[in-house]
Amino acid sequence: MHDVFVMYNHPADTDAFDAHYRGTHVPLVEQMPLLEEFTWGHVHRDEHDSGYYLVARLTFESAEAAAESMASAPGKKSVEDLANFASRGVTVLNVTRLNA
Repeated sequence: MHDVFVMYNHPADTDAFDAHYRGTHVPLVEQMPLLEEFTWGHVHRDEHDSGYYLVARLTFESAEAAAESMASAPGKKSVEDLANFASRGVTVLNVTRLNA
């Protein structure tokens, strides 16, 4: 199994971010081929604040499947859409599970 974690920096306008993420970005991601699971949620801010606002996990059968999905038309549209709402940047981690 292979996971792609997308960690979004805290936006200036959380309401606008959330509206775009839920209404536009999530439907784009859900169209990606070979995507086995997609989960996301807000990061709890406490005394150990990471600076991240939201984390998404996209799960694929393999790193090759993730790469193929990202290279697809829906994958490219999802990446292009980041410029529309994630102006403070994202960190992307590709993680191949060793215990899967």
